[in-house]
Amino acid sequence: MPYQLVEDAFGDARNAAALAAASQFAYYPEADGVESFRSELGLAAKLVSVNNTQAYVAEDEHRVVVAFRGSEGPTTVDGLKDWFLTNAMNLLVQPTGPLATEFLGAGVGARWHLGFVTAATDIWPALHAEVSAKLAAKDRPLWVTGHSLGGALALLASWLFLRDGVSPHQIVTFGGPMVGNAVVAAALDREFAGKLFRYVNAPDPVPLLPMVSVTANDFAHPEKLVLLGDAAQAADLIAYLRASAGDAASAIVSGQAADKLWEVVKGRLVANLLTDYRKLIG
Repeated sequence: MPYQLVEDAFGDARNAAALAAASQFAYYPEADGVESFRSELGLAAKLVSVNNTQAYVAEDEHRVVVAFRGSEGPTTVDGLKDWFLTNAMNLLVQPTGPLATEFLGAGVGARWHLGFVTAATDIWPALHAEVSAKLAAKDRPLWVTGHSLGGALALLASWLFLRDGVSPHQIVTFGGPMVGNAVVAAALDREFAGKLFRYVNAPDPVPLLPMVSVTANDFAHPEKLVLLGDAAQAADLIAYLRASAGDAASAIVSGQAADKLWEVVKGRLVANLLTDYRKLIG
């Protein structure tokens, strides 16, 4: 098989390559996804789907892998406006609902992205049941991964697994957006020290989402970054977005800056494609 997961190698490119493939397969329809997990990774996979949130739970005798499906990037100006509006409205919140206690366990002042919390809460009962059954059948390391939106959900699910008494062995994300504030980021760093690896292609704009953070930077990422490409490109992208957005996040919400931002972003969305990530990882 062309891919392998090496349990005792943390931050290893072989693991990144295998999990990037798993994240790619998470986009596939069920029949294609199951076959790709089997033929490319040697894993028996099952699709878990609730509302618009999907993940594959895959296993062999040595490991269990959860791979979340991401989302497609916007391809029109209207799509971009919708993406900005959704992210700007889904500001950091103190979660409520059935998993509120688990999310607030990140610490005093923890605030999470409402949209990601909602998606994770939707799929959690089915996902938890599937993974728990597999781990009960045989105790094995749990790997969690995802691309773009799937990367965000991988972080939230990993936190929920931890709170349930299952510490993920490794968490690897690709081009994921921010999921919470500095308290949340610090909790993820603390609890998953040495286990969390956040891959970012330098020109990829998605890790800067929610875009409201360009002008009101309350969101934060965990510290462990594996940067692919030239760091200067990432700095340039942030500078361009800030200049295009203007002084207030409201410019994004109202759409006043959408056309200008689109001109900056549209040529860079290719950098969020998993095909690009997989080429860079090798």
